[in-house]
Amino acid sequence: MGRFLSSAARRRCLLSAPFNILRLFPTPQLHGVLRSLETLAYEEIRVSERPVNSTAFVLHGLLGSTRNWRTFSRSLASELQKTSPSNEWRMVLADLRNHGRSSGIRGLDPPHDMANAARDLANLVKSHEWEWPDVVIGHSMGGKVALDFAASCALGNYGENAVLPKQLWVLDSVPGKVGSDESDGEVEKVLQTLSSLPSALPSPNWLVDHMIEHGFSKSLSEWIGSNLKKSGDGLTWTFDLQAAIAMFDSYRETSYWHLLEKPPSGMEIVMVRAENSDRWPKHVLDKLFYLSTKVRKADEGKLTVHLLPKSGHWVHVDNPKGLLEIMVPNFMMKF
Repeated sequence: MGRFLSSAARRRCLLSAPFNILRLFPTPQLHGVLRSLETLAYEEIRVSERPVNSTAFVLHGLLGSTRNWRTFSRSLASELQKTSPSNEWRMVLADLRNHGRSSGIRGLDPPHDMANAARDLANLVKSHEWEWPDVVIGHSMGGKVALDFAASCALGNYGENAVLPKQLWVLDSVPGKVGSDESDGEVEKVLQTLSSLPSALPSPNWLVDHMIEHGFSKSLSEWIGSNLKKSGDGLTWTFDLQAAIAMFDSYRETSYWHLLEKPPSGMEIVMVRAENSDRWPKHVLDKLFYLSTKVRKADEGKLTVHLLPKSGHWVHVDNPKGLLEIMVPNFMMKF
């Protein structure tokens, strides 16, 4: 819905209802010596107009956008306020580079990898002079962007004023490298199929039928079809396909086991694995169990692992109630 709004409407409130507020923001600019640099497009979700004292970033996965996580983020913010009324949470849903309204933004230059996707978040914070996020939630590829963001904060890559998140939620995202033999190849097949399509498509229905003819499920085909926008007399993608492929390659090739082996002091990493997800080889599960149960030194953070029952990879769609039941009581726990 947001992509069809006028630029004036995007500057203010997209949707406003009592105790449930969604704001859609244009891309602000960072002014440098040689050029201006636009930062990521984002949305804010709040459940009241009272001053905010806590912020969570919410990051979507490959070929996704902020709209995928609106409903769940509203529910999470509402439940958090019920359990802790003194905490006024603001959910910031960011369109990652090459996705959603961030697609095509000048200044988000290659390489299109996890490190630069994470740095975009830091630039977003700096451009608004925000407080650094207390919590970062990332699904799938967004989970690895969250891990890179935390690792870079810990290393001082974003400057001495950067503050480490108190908690990361990594949702059904394998933290290590993902070999071609450890996947059913569906993502690769999707990307290959989309790459073979013409640049302008006639209609969402045509695309859905085409995807089904190539062996994809109706639900996946319809989700892919929802990522179209008007372009002249036809339709084109809301994402930059070739740049997204580069990001997927980086997702597969990048490992963050070192961060799980020794989480930075003062931070908790929460890994959520979907029970029916096919993305978790046994050796990965064994390593994750070992790291989550080992005795930590005083200067280390914490690693926690949860299993989300009755869910495949799309955790916020397959079992949102179960995900809330895991997240709400464990959100930003002190340790």
